[in-house]
Amino acid sequence: MSVREFVVLGTASQVPTRHRNHNGYLLRWDGEGILFDPGEGTQRQMLRAGVAAHDINRICITHFHGDHSLGLAGVIQRINLDQVPHPVTAHYPASGQRFFDRLRYATAYRETVRLGEEPVAQDGVLAHGPSYVLEARRLSHPVESFGYRLTEPDGRRMRPELLARHGIKGPDVGRIQREGRLGGVTLEDVSEHRAGQRFAFVMDTRLCAGVEELAQGCDMLVIESTFLDADAALAADHGHLTAAQAAGVARDAGVRHLVLTHFSQRYPDPSEFEREARGAGFEGELTIAADLARVPLPKR
Repeated sequence: MSVREFVVLGTASQVPTRHRNHNGYLLRWDGEGILFDPGEGTQRQMLRAGVAAHDINRICITHFHGDHSLGLAGVIQRINLDQVPHPVTAHYPASGQRFFDRLRYATAYRETVRLGEEPVAQDGVLAHGPSYVLEARRLSHPVESFGYRLTEPDGRRMRPELLARHGIKGPDVGRIQREGRLGGVTLEDVSEHRAGQRFAFVMDTRLCAGVEELAQGCDMLVIESTFLDADAALAADHGHLTAAQAAGVARDAGVRHLVLTHFSQRYPDPSEFEREARGAGFEGELTIAADLARVPLPKR
């Protein structure tokens, strides 16, 4: 049975607090796990959230500020210590290669796992997984930053009433799905179009074309909302979004489930982010991320 859920390991921007660890997020997508932006303390948060090194197939770094990458050294060493049986691929901005190298070899350890390095230099497709295409788009931040998007290929949803009408049942259901035709009946006769799921991960950025492209039509958009609107000028100066700006993007892009995260320590009350997001007109499902939360992707 496939599992698609978003596991929140940390939600703090810049510095951790008593209740918020540095950033860290794991997306479970069927049999794969994609770790996003492992900040300091990610290894311990993985333990608390029930996430093992064996769950990680890809690591995606948006940019090389410490709250998004200082945990990378520990995660890589844990992957090797646990002798993860499959290769792991790392995606990160190509301009930060020196930072990646330093984090990968921060201390001495025994390498037992093949870690593939696939730096990102421009917008485009990064990988084709078994059930998704992984893409990147450039964002607007003081250092080079990329957001990531997973898109599942469109498929077909079988309609029981149409199968019954054509007398198709048992093993023949699988056969028509595989072959596209059974006798004079086509797959289109007994099914309907099903759009693939879309997920986007957008961290430190101002409003820009990349944010809009990543968010378009997403079932789930995970996006930073470092500031509230009262500090919009500060957000722009530092290359960040407010909760209202993030929600406005989600509203215009038709996002079904919006997850806000990456909160400045100046705001102790997370309900303020929900208030601003709703005030911006976003009417879909809304989650204000909390450390160790598990958020299922909306069903198609």
